[in-house]
Amino acid sequence: MSDLPRKAVTRTAKLAALPLGFAGRVTWGLGKRIGGRPAELVAKELQQRTAEQLFKVLGELKGGAMKFGQALSVFESALPEEVAGPYRAALTKLQEAAPPMPTRTVHAVLEQRLGEDWHQLFEEFEDKPSAAASIGQVHRAVWHDGREVAVKVQYPGAGAALLSDLAQLGRFARLLGPLIPGMDIKPLIGELRDRVSEELDYALEAQAQRAHAAEFADDPDVVVPDVVHQSDQVLVTEWMEGVPLSEVIAQGGQAERDRVGQLLARFLFSGTARTGLLHADPHPGNFRLLVGDSPDGPPENWRLGVLDFGTVDRLPGGLPPTIGSALRMSLDGDAEAVYAMLCEEGFVKPTIELDPEAVLDYLLPIIEPAQVEEFTFTRSWMRTQAGRIADPRSPAYQLGRQLNLPPAYLLIHRVTLSTIGVLCQLGANVRLRDELSDWLPGFALEEPDGAAGEEVQAEDGTAAGA
Repeated sequence: MSDLPRKAVTRTAKLAALPLGFAGRVTWGLGKRIGGRPAELVAKELQQRTAEQLFKVLGELKGGAMKFGQALSVFESALPEEVAGPYRAALTKLQEAAPPMPTRTVHAVLEQRLGEDWHQLFEEFEDKPSAAASIGQVHRAVWHDGREVAVKVQYPGAGAALLSDLAQLGRFARLLGPLIPGMDIKPLIGELRDRVSEELDYALEAQAQRAHAAEFADDPDVVVPDVVHQSDQVLVTEWMEGVPLSEVIAQGGQAERDRVGQLLARFLFSGTARTGLLHADPHPGNFRLLVGDSPDGPPENWRLGVLDFGTVDRLPGGLPPTIGSALRMSLDGDAEAVYAMLCEEGFVKPTIELDPEAVLDYLLPIIEPAQVEEFTFTRSWMRTQAGRIADPRSPAYQLGRQLNLPPAYLLIHRVTLSTIGVLCQLGANVRLRDELSDWLPGFALEEPDGAAGEEVQAEDGTAAGA
């Protein structure tokens, strides 16, 4: 039996208590400052106490609270170490597990959705869930044809809980802002709320997973388990063994971290290019490191397992070419061209006028991983970028407040930031520029027509191979 709060009034009360706690801590902090304590020290203590209460409450709830906790957890790298350190274990737990629903409830859902004889569909079925998350939990089983499968069962009332929690969190999103420097929490909650219906629809999820499984069926780097059976609130897919990314983050060797990081970046860009779908939930609980029967073998033989396609962005033409073009022009230092494209795409509103060189200065530190052949993603780098954008005294902060994020780019932006957050948690060395050149439209340098393989005339009149 689970003691998870189920009644809406209980959930609402727990979430409603959060802003009251925040307000109390602000008053406490003001008293400390009046008493002579340094403002910076008091601010860090406030952040730590706020994080402690927030993650405690989110860890006790499913629904939208859990979904928000998972989305927030990938930005843990941006938190100061004295705040992030004590709660890293709690954040990892948010990514991997939640209190399970009672066995009798699971059986009732299966009977309702698969029929009274649902037991006959399985040779074996484990009542104890192997994983539990925001809107459903997973049970290991053996399908009637002998295949090992994962059975995802949606929590009864998950939709109502999602909407209620996210609406409640949205009311005091402003108070959560200091937790993640440089990140606006309100659009994140709004975007999660807008996609509730998609995530609850297992038919859409099965469609997206089948598309990925077919595309990556023979891929040497990425594995996507195929869909075995789907009905309302129940999704059966092939079982996949592997090391959860949370374990690689917590205790993996550098070779594991680097291989997972490279494949994660590859999947982010190649998956969209190959399927027209962007996997939009890149927290560590949705990925596995597959080492096969030879964990001591060469890392290039290890593969990345990808789970959970409940949230995807449908991009039939792949990622917008403007992203790659703007990134390439930024790396080339063409401030005027970058600024013109940002204006054209709506990142700079018509009523705003900015200095193109200042905009380029704002962008270059963020795109540093694409400037070098190989980049080491670290928590300290992430914290530096977040702090630069969040510090009101910084020119980057002032400029950032004048930029706009068009709705069409909102989910792409969040997924990219989330993936970078995971790479920083991994501390991975990644050849990001290679993946951008291979898979991001508009990024790769194009050779002039007729240049490849032709002879060019040197200044002294002799011929030289190009």
